[in-house]
Amino acid sequence: MLTLYQRDDCKLCDEAIALLARVGVPDFESVWIDGDAELEARYGLRVPVLRDEASGRELGWPFDAVALQAFLHGV
Repeated sequence: MLTLYQRDDCKLCDEAIALLARVGVPDFESVWIDGDAELEARYGLRVPVLRDEASGRELGWPFDAVALQAFLHGV
């Protein structure tokens, strides 16, 4: 399961979602960190962040299609 941590009204988050769509990323869950003190502390300045919940690996912005593909393939 992939989770995209993001904020409301976040241009970079919108760019990340568009990139995920272009690359054809399978379903992912969106989690907004706004108003959640724990998530704000963890991801506040780093969003958007894509997390592979199974492995715990994270891919922080900025990332491109090459980095995203590598992340999806566990590289």
